[in-house]
Amino acid sequence: MKLDVIKLDAGKSGSIELADDIFGLEPRADILHRVVRWQRARMQAGTHSTLGRSDVSYSTKKIYRQKGTGGARHGSKGAPIFRHGGVYKGPTPRSHAHDLPKKFRALGLKHALSAKAATGNLVILEAAEMASAKTSLLAKAAKELGWKRVLIIDGADVNDNFALAARNIEGIDVLPTMGANVYDILKRDTLVITKAGIEALEARLK
Repeated sequence: MKLDVIKLDAGKSGSIELADDIFGLEPRADILHRVVRWQRARMQAGTHSTLGRSDVSYSTKKIYRQKGTGGARHGSKGAPIFRHGGVYKGPTPRSHAHDLPKKFRALGLKHALSAKAATGNLVILEAAEMASAKTSLLAKAAKELGWKRVLIIDGADVNDNFALAARNIEGIDVLPTMGANVYDILKRDTLVITKAGIEALEARLK
């Protein structure tokens, strides 16, 4: 498939041929869903924790005699039935991450890129470079281009001035090619990829 290439000033800069096996697939929701679940599970902190029977600080002495009180039989004050007692089989710190094959993760990225291309929300930029790190200049260019919630993917390295200018603009995120992922792509309305980013992505996914 062929797409036009634009500059930051909205001017045309020719066109580029995109690989159909990366940008021309029929997006499948089940594949995207599995990859997003894998990403979100890896990001989950898993720091939930409760005090168990052996963690609460109480004497283990029997709290009152077994018989003759008219009440139920009880032993330690740290039993789960009492207030501030230890929790039985409560949550403990753990990792929520699960495995997903590398080829399937790459397939998910291809389907995410194809989804943006299919809906017309894929923009090819000549280069994400600025002479100076002026937030106002980038904000003005983004407004003229109609970018509100946009992810910009550059080549192996991101231009320092461009990254600094974009840092303070709400709704604009910049990533190098190796940082491109399904969740961030789907979360934004518009996906902008530089020509260097296209070359790097095709080399990564071939």
